[in-house]
Amino acid sequence: MTYWINTVSRGHVLRGVAGGFTQANHGKPHMLKRMARGDWIDFYSPKTDYPDGPPLQAFTAIGQVADDEVYQEDLDPQFQPWRRAVEFLPCTETPIRPLLDRLDFIVDPSRWGYRFRTGVFAISEHDFEVIRTAMTADSAEVTVVG
Repeated sequence: MTYWINTVSRGHVLRGVAGGFTQANHGKPHMLKRMARGDWIDFYSPKTDYPDGPPLQAFTAIGQVADDEVYQEDLDPQFQPWRRAVEFLPCTETPIRPLLDRLDFIVDPSRWGYRFRTGVFAISEHDFEVIRTAMTADSAEVTVVG
């Protein structure tokens, strides 16, 4: 099992939660192909909306990959993104800053945002649990602030 972070605006995360899917890297398949059924994904949202939403800097969803292969969605002739089916956990949107000193993937706290520029990346089980615990403590359903 692998644990991932997918860097996606809150607006796109909410569409994924509603539709039971995730996309990555603007609809490209390469990172999604590395995922397997049962892998976990923490969704980090630097902004509320892409490309011009205000800064958010929060974890906005948690889900588990629920299929065996990527699939392509035919939205229109110019945009046919690759996706993975995801089952989302009930959770609460959680700012990243209070978690920075407990996340091992943050190598330089003064430049913590740099790691998210790759879009999708693997993290340790420890880091996943830090985020999951913060997002699911006393959570009955997905709650979005804002």
